[in-house]
Amino acid sequence: MKKLLFTAIAALFVATAASAQDAGNWAIGPRMNIYTNTGDGVVGLGVFARYSFTDNWRIEPSMLALLHNGCSIDMNVDAQYVFHLSDDWDIYPAVGLTANDIGRWAAGLNIGGGFDYRVARDWDLTAGLKWQPMFDDLRKNPVTISIGACYRF
Repeated sequence: MKKLLFTAIAALFVATAASAQDAGNWAIGPRMNIYTNTGDGVVGLGVFARYSFTDNWRIEPSMLALLHNGCSIDMNVDAQYVFHLSDDWDIYPAVGLTANDIGRWAAGLNIGGGFDYRVARDWDLTAGLKWQPMFDDLRKNPVTISIGACYRF
């Protein structure tokens, strides 16, 4: 079963790599996150970057300062599969890892998605929603709403 799953994943990577048109593109920009289900509404401000491996696959690391009592940070890295709906609209599901200290340090997963809207030749507006199930049992799992902009180069 493991060999079959590995073969299917490898075939998916090969198929998407063969159609690569935007491989090697970078994007960087500011982001604001709103963390719900944390007891208090927590806001995060920071930056994110994107690197496209192929026309569809990209990775997105981000770091945000969480603005609440005892300011802390949230570090994420997500893998995204981009569906190009038109020249201006993209949507993507995303999965990844997170580490933050909302209350105390913990690590967890990111499960969600979002969209990008091209507003100029090299600028996008971006928004997303993700659930962050944490690996500790003591905290609520935040749902994060994010908005931002990015410059593509």
